[in-house]
Amino acid sequence: MPYQYADSKLKIFSLNSNYPLAQEIAELMGVELGKSSVKHFSDGEIQISIEESIRGCDVFIVQSTSAPVNEHLMELLIMVDAVKRASARTVNVVIPYYGYARQDRKAKAREPITAKLVANLLETAGATRVIVLDLHAPQIQGFFDILIDHLMAVPLLSQYFKEKLSGEDVVIVSPDHGGVTRARKMAERLKAPIAIIDKRRPKPNVAEVMNIVGNVEGKVCILIDDIIDTAGTITIGANALIESGAKEVYACCSHPVLSGPAIERIENSAIKELVVTNTIQLSEEKMSPKIKQLSVANLMAEAISRVYENKSVSTLFD
Repeated sequence: MPYQYADSKLKIFSLNSNYPLAQEIAELMGVELGKSSVKHFSDGEIQISIEESIRGCDVFIVQSTSAPVNEHLMELLIMVDAVKRASARTVNVVIPYYGYARQDRKAKAREPITAKLVANLLETAGATRVIVLDLHAPQIQGFFDILIDHLMAVPLLSQYFKEKLSGEDVVIVSPDHGGVTRARKMAERLKAPIAIIDKRRPKPNVAEVMNIVGNVEGKVCILIDDIIDTAGTITIGANALIESGAKEVYACCSHPVLSGPAIERIENSAIKELVVTNTIQLSEEKMSPKIKQLSVANLMAEAISRVYENKSVSTLFD
Protein backbone atom coordinates (compact mmCIF):
# COMPACT_ATOMS: atom_id res chain seq x y z
CA MET A 1 0.00 0.00 0.00
CA PRO A 2 -0.65 2.45 -1.52
CA TYR A 3 -1.37 0.69 -4.79
CA GLN A 4 -0.82 2.18 -8.23
CA TYR A 5 -3.53 1.33 -10.74
CA ALA A 6 -3.63 4.68 -12.54
CA ASP A 7 -3.21 3.26 -16.06
CA SER A 8 -5.07 0.01 -15.50
CA LYS A 9 -8.50 -1.28 -16.46
CA LEU A 10 -9.64 -0.87 -12.85
CA LYS A 11 -12.36 1.76 -12.34
CA ILE A 12 -13.93 2.83 -9.03
CA PHE A 13 -17.21 4.72 -8.98
CA SER A 14 -19.03 6.23 -6.03
CA LEU A 15 -22.71 6.96 -5.63
CA ASN A 16 -24.23 9.24 -2.98
CA SER A 17 -24.32 7.15 0.21
CA ASN A 18 -20.67 7.32 1.28
CA TYR A 19 -18.58 9.49 -1.03
CA PRO A 20 -15.77 10.13 1.54
CA LEU A 21 -15.13 6.38 1.95
CA ALA A 22 -15.07 5.83 -1.83
CA GLN A 23 -12.68 8.77 -2.21
CA GLU A 24 -10.38 7.33 0.45
CA ILE A 25 -10.40 3.90 -1.26
CA ALA A 26 -9.62 5.49 -4.65
CA GLU A 27 -6.70 7.46 -3.16
CA LEU A 28 -5.25 4.28 -1.62
CA MET A 29 -5.61 2.53 -4.99
CA GLY A 30 -3.84 5.36 -6.79
CA VAL A 31 -6.80 6.02 -9.12
CA GLU A 32 -9.22 8.88 -9.71
CA LEU A 33 -12.85 8.17 -8.87
CA GLY A 34 -14.80 7.43 -12.07
CA LYS A 35 -16.78 10.31 -13.58
CA SER A 36 -20.51 9.84 -13.20
CA SER A 37 -23.52 11.89 -12.18
CA VAL A 38 -26.75 11.14 -10.34
CA LYS A 39 -29.68 13.43 -11.14
CA HIS A 40 -33.30 13.42 -10.04
CA PHE A 41 -36.31 14.28 -12.17
CA SER A 42 -38.99 16.43 -10.52
CA ASP A 43 -41.07 13.33 -9.71
CA GLY A 44 -38.13 11.73 -7.88
CA GLU A 45 -36.96 9.35 -10.64
CA ILE A 46 -33.19 8.79 -10.64
CA GLN A 47 -31.08 9.28 -13.74
CA ILE A 48 -27.45 8.13 -13.83
CA SER A 49 -24.86 9.03 -16.45
CA ILE A 50 -21.39 7.48 -16.76
CA GLU A 51 -19.17 10.17 -18.22
CA GLU A 52 -16.16 8.13 -19.37
CA SER A 53 -15.55 4.93 -21.32
CA ILE A 54 -15.51 1.75 -19.22
CA ARG A 55 -15.53 -0.76 -22.09
CA GLY A 56 -13.64 -3.90 -21.07
CA CYS A 57 -12.91 -2.52 -17.58
CA ASP A 58 -13.30 -4.11 -14.15
CA VAL A 59 -15.68 -1.69 -12.46
CA PHE A 60 -16.13 -1.41 -8.67
CA ILE A 61 -19.17 0.57 -7.46
CA VAL A 62 -19.00 1.73 -3.81
CA GLN A 63 -22.42 2.23 -2.21
CA SER A 64 -23.77 1.49 1.27
CA THR A 65 -27.51 0.91 1.28
CA SER A 66 -27.91 3.12 4.37
CA ALA A 67 -30.59 5.74 5.02
CA PRO A 68 -32.44 6.74 2.90
CA VAL A 69 -32.20 3.00 2.18
CA ASN A 70 -34.58 2.75 -0.79
CA GLU A 71 -33.05 5.77 -2.53
CA HIS A 72 -29.52 4.40 -2.19
CA LEU A 73 -30.57 0.88 -3.21
CA MET A 74 -32.29 2.19 -6.33
CA GLU A 75 -29.23 4.32 -7.21
CA LEU A 76 -27.09 1.18 -6.95
CA LEU A 77 -29.39 -0.97 -9.11
CA ILE A 78 -29.57 1.70 -11.84
CA MET A 79 -25.79 2.18 -11.74
CA VAL A 80 -25.19 -1.59 -12.08
CA ASP A 81 -27.48 -1.64 -15.13
CA ALA A 82 -25.69 1.38 -16.63
CA VAL A 83 -22.25 -0.18 -16.12
CA LYS A 84 -23.35 -3.51 -17.61
CA ARG A 85 -24.82 -1.76 -20.68
CA ALA A 86 -21.58 0.25 -21.10
CA SER A 87 -19.71 -3.03 -21.83
CA ALA A 88 -17.76 -3.32 -18.57
CA ARG A 89 -15.90 -6.64 -18.27
CA THR A 90 -17.00 -7.20 -14.66
CA VAL A 91 -19.47 -5.33 -12.44
CA ASN A 92 -18.30 -5.52 -8.81
CA VAL A 93 -20.58 -4.05 -6.17
CA VAL A 94 -18.86 -2.92 -2.95
CA ILE A 95 -21.53 -2.63 -0.25
CA PRO A 96 -19.88 -1.69 3.07
CA TYR A 97 -23.32 -1.77 4.77
CA TYR A 98 -25.97 -4.10 3.33
CA GLY A 99 -29.41 -2.66 4.17
CA TYR A 100 -32.39 -4.99 4.71
CA ALA A 101 -29.98 -7.62 6.11
CA ARG A 102 -32.06 -7.91 9.30
CA GLN A 103 -34.98 -9.25 7.23
CA ASP A 104 -33.14 -12.49 6.55
CA ARG A 105 -35.77 -15.07 7.55
CA LYS A 106 -39.47 -15.53 8.22
CA ALA A 107 -39.77 -14.82 11.95
CA LYS A 108 -43.55 -15.14 11.73
CA ALA A 109 -46.17 -16.14 9.18
CA ARG A 110 -46.62 -14.13 5.94
CA GLU A 111 -43.37 -12.18 6.28
CA PRO A 112 -41.06 -11.44 3.33
CA ILE A 113 -37.36 -12.35 3.24
CA THR A 114 -36.20 -8.97 1.95
CA ALA A 115 -32.47 -9.66 2.25
CA LYS A 116 -32.95 -12.37 -0.38
CA LEU A 117 -35.05 -10.06 -2.58
CA VAL A 118 -32.24 -7.45 -2.55
CA ALA A 119 -29.73 -10.16 -3.56
CA ASN A 120 -32.02 -11.15 -6.46
CA LEU A 121 -32.35 -7.51 -7.57
CA LEU A 122 -28.56 -7.01 -7.63
CA GLU A 123 -28.09 -10.18 -9.70
CA THR A 124 -30.87 -9.28 -12.11
CA ALA A 125 -29.44 -5.78 -12.56
CA GLY A 126 -26.18 -7.37 -13.71
CA ALA A 127 -23.73 -7.48 -10.78
CA THR A 128 -21.04 -10.15 -11.21
CA ARG A 129 -19.55 -9.95 -7.70
CA VAL A 130 -20.48 -8.48 -4.33
CA ILE A 131 -18.03 -7.36 -1.63
CA VAL A 132 -19.73 -6.77 1.74
CA LEU A 133 -18.67 -6.15 5.30
CA ASP A 134 -20.23 -7.86 8.34
CA LEU A 135 -23.58 -9.10 7.10
CA HIS A 136 -26.15 -9.29 9.90
CA ALA A 137 -26.24 -13.06 9.38
CA PRO A 138 -23.40 -14.82 7.50
CA GLN A 139 -25.98 -17.14 5.88
CA ILE A 140 -27.08 -14.20 3.68
CA GLN A 141 -24.06 -15.12 1.53
CA GLY A 142 -26.13 -18.12 0.42
CA PHE A 143 -28.82 -15.78 -0.99
CA PHE A 144 -26.43 -14.90 -3.83
CA ASP A 145 -25.75 -17.07 -6.87
CA ILE A 146 -22.91 -14.73 -7.88
CA LEU A 147 -19.47 -14.41 -6.27
CA ILE A 148 -19.45 -12.85 -2.81
CA ASP A 149 -16.59 -11.79 -0.52
CA HIS A 150 -17.63 -11.28 3.10
CA LEU A 151 -15.16 -9.07 4.99
CA MET A 152 -15.08 -8.56 8.77
CA ALA A 153 -14.42 -5.51 10.95
CA VAL A 154 -13.47 -7.51 14.07
CA PRO A 155 -9.68 -7.37 13.33
CA LEU A 156 -9.85 -3.55 12.95
CA LEU A 157 -11.92 -3.04 16.13
CA SER A 158 -9.79 -5.54 18.09
CA GLN A 159 -6.56 -3.77 17.14
CA TYR A 160 -7.96 -0.45 18.36
CA PHE A 161 -8.88 -1.85 21.77
CA LYS A 162 -5.64 -3.84 22.03
CA GLU A 163 -3.71 -0.57 21.84
CA LYS A 164 -6.14 1.50 23.92
CA LEU A 165 -6.75 -0.95 26.80
CA SER A 166 -3.31 -2.54 27.05
CA GLY A 167 -2.81 -3.95 30.56
CA GLU A 168 -6.49 -3.68 31.55
CA ASP A 169 -8.55 -6.65 32.77
CA VAL A 170 -10.92 -6.90 29.80
CA VAL A 171 -14.10 -8.93 29.17
CA ILE A 172 -15.78 -9.05 25.75
CA VAL A 173 -19.57 -8.92 26.07
CA SER A 174 -22.17 -10.07 23.56
CA PRO A 175 -25.42 -8.08 23.93
CA ASP A 176 -27.44 -11.21 23.03
CA HIS A 177 -27.06 -14.93 22.28
CA GLY A 178 -26.94 -14.31 18.52
CA GLY A 179 -23.74 -12.28 18.75
CA VAL A 180 -21.66 -14.83 20.71
CA THR A 181 -19.60 -15.91 17.67
CA ARG A 182 -18.64 -12.29 16.98
CA ALA A 183 -17.73 -11.70 20.64
CA ARG A 184 -15.64 -14.88 20.69
CA LYS A 185 -13.66 -13.74 17.61
CA MET A 186 -12.73 -10.50 19.39
CA ALA A 187 -12.04 -12.34 22.66
CA GLU A 188 -9.56 -14.64 20.89
CA ARG A 189 -7.70 -11.62 19.48
CA LEU A 190 -7.56 -9.85 22.85
CA LYS A 191 -7.01 -13.11 24.81
CA ALA A 192 -9.96 -12.17 27.03
CA PRO A 193 -12.96 -14.08 28.43
CA ILE A 194 -16.50 -13.45 27.20
CA ALA A 195 -19.81 -12.68 28.89
CA ILE A 196 -23.34 -12.73 27.48
CA ILE A 197 -26.30 -10.47 28.24
CA ASP A 198 -29.37 -12.69 28.35
CA LYS A 199 -32.23 -10.46 27.23
CA ARG A 200 -35.82 -10.80 26.14
CA ARG A 201 -37.13 -8.51 23.39
CA PRO A 202 -40.90 -7.90 23.85
CA LYS A 203 -41.20 -6.10 20.46
CA PRO A 204 -38.84 -4.70 17.75
CA ASN A 205 -36.39 -2.00 18.92
CA VAL A 206 -37.35 -2.61 22.57
CA ALA A 207 -34.86 -4.61 24.64
CA GLU A 208 -35.34 -5.87 28.17
CA VAL A 209 -32.28 -7.12 30.05
CA MET A 210 -32.66 -10.29 32.07
CA ASN A 211 -29.27 -11.29 33.48
CA ILE A 212 -25.54 -11.43 32.73
CA VAL A 213 -23.85 -14.76 32.09
CA GLY A 214 -20.17 -14.48 33.05
CA ASN A 215 -18.04 -12.51 35.50
CA VAL A 216 -17.83 -8.74 34.85
CA GLU A 217 -17.15 -7.44 38.36
CA GLY A 218 -14.23 -5.00 38.42
CA LYS A 219 -13.57 -5.58 34.70
CA VAL A 220 -13.37 -3.28 31.68
CA CYS A 221 -16.17 -4.50 29.41
CA ILE A 222 -16.31 -4.19 25.61
CA LEU A 223 -19.79 -4.68 24.16
CA ILE A 224 -19.63 -5.77 20.51
CA ASP A 225 -22.47 -5.80 17.98
CA ASP A 226 -22.75 -5.67 14.19
CA ILE A 227 -25.41 -2.91 13.95
CA ILE A 228 -26.35 -0.22 16.44
CA ASP A 229 -29.67 1.24 15.33
CA THR A 230 -31.77 2.94 18.02
CA ALA A 231 -29.07 2.00 20.62
CA GLY A 232 -31.66 0.58 23.04
CA THR A 233 -30.01 -2.84 23.35
CA ILE A 234 -26.46 -1.53 23.74
CA THR A 235 -27.23 1.24 26.26
CA ILE A 236 -29.47 -0.93 28.48
CA GLY A 237 -26.74 -3.58 28.32
CA ALA A 238 -24.03 -1.07 29.30
CA ASN A 239 -26.05 0.20 32.25
CA ALA A 240 -26.71 -3.40 33.37
CA LEU A 241 -22.98 -4.17 33.24
CA ILE A 242 -22.17 -1.17 35.47
CA GLU A 243 -24.92 -2.28 37.90
CA SER A 244 -23.26 -5.73 37.95
CA GLY A 245 -19.96 -4.18 39.06
CA ALA A 246 -18.12 -3.52 35.78
CA LYS A 247 -15.38 -0.88 36.10
CA GLU A 248 -15.91 0.70 32.66
CA VAL A 249 -17.95 -0.10 29.54
CA TYR A 250 -16.86 0.48 25.97
CA ALA A 251 -19.01 -0.46 22.98
CA CYS A 252 -18.24 -1.12 19.33
CA CYS A 253 -20.02 -2.05 16.12
CA SER A 254 -19.40 -2.32 12.40
CA HIS A 255 -22.43 -0.34 11.22
CA PRO A 256 -23.51 2.87 13.03
CA VAL A 257 -27.11 3.17 11.77
CA LEU A 258 -27.88 5.37 14.82
CA SER A 259 -31.50 6.25 14.05
CA GLY A 260 -34.14 7.96 16.19
CA PRO A 261 -33.07 8.50 19.82
CA ALA A 262 -29.72 6.69 19.41
CA ILE A 263 -27.34 9.63 20.00
CA GLU A 264 -29.25 10.90 23.03
CA ARG A 265 -29.32 7.39 24.52
CA ILE A 266 -25.57 6.88 23.97
CA GLU A 267 -24.70 10.25 25.52
CA ASN A 268 -26.88 9.52 28.58
CA SER A 269 -25.63 5.94 29.01
CA ALA A 270 -22.79 4.31 30.95
CA ILE A 271 -20.84 3.80 27.68
CA LYS A 272 -17.46 5.52 27.96
CA GLU A 273 -16.70 5.35 24.23
CA LEU A 274 -18.52 3.91 21.20
CA VAL A 275 -16.14 2.75 18.46
CA VAL A 276 -17.67 2.36 15.00
CA THR A 277 -16.46 2.07 11.42
CA ASN A 278 -17.22 4.37 8.49
CA THR A 279 -19.32 1.86 6.50
CA ILE A 280 -22.09 4.44 7.03
CA GLN A 281 -21.32 8.13 6.69
CA LEU A 282 -22.29 9.95 9.89
CA SER A 283 -24.15 13.25 9.50
CA GLU A 284 -23.28 16.28 11.67
CA GLU A 285 -26.14 15.59 14.10
CA LYS A 286 -24.85 12.05 14.65
CA MET A 287 -21.40 13.21 15.71
CA SER A 288 -20.82 12.85 19.43
CA PRO A 289 -17.73 13.24 21.66
CA LYS A 290 -18.37 9.64 22.74
CA ILE A 291 -18.17 8.25 19.19
CA LYS A 292 -14.87 7.26 17.57
CA GLN A 293 -14.98 6.27 13.88
CA LEU A 294 -12.38 3.95 12.33
CA SER A 295 -11.90 3.68 8.57
CA VAL A 296 -12.45 0.46 6.62
CA ALA A 297 -10.88 2.01 3.48
CA ASN A 298 -7.63 0.01 3.83
CA LEU A 299 -9.55 -3.26 4.15
CA MET A 300 -11.79 -2.43 1.17
CA ALA A 301 -8.86 -1.30 -0.98
CA GLU A 302 -6.97 -4.51 -0.18
CA ALA A 303 -10.03 -6.60 -1.11
CA ILE A 304 -10.54 -4.71 -4.39
CA SER A 305 -6.85 -5.09 -5.25
CA ARG A 306 -6.93 -8.84 -4.58
CA VAL A 307 -10.12 -9.35 -6.60
CA TYR A 308 -8.70 -7.33 -9.50
CA GLU A 309 -5.42 -9.28 -9.48
CA ASN A 310 -7.12 -12.67 -8.98
CA LYS A 311 -5.40 -13.19 -5.61
CA SER A 312 -6.84 -14.85 -2.51
CA VAL A 313 -9.15 -12.66 -0.43
CA SER A 314 -9.31 -15.15 2.48
CA THR A 315 -6.04 -13.86 3.96
CA LEU A 316 -7.95 -10.70 4.94
CA PHE A 317 -10.01 -12.77 7.40
CA ASP A 318 -6.94 -13.74 9.48
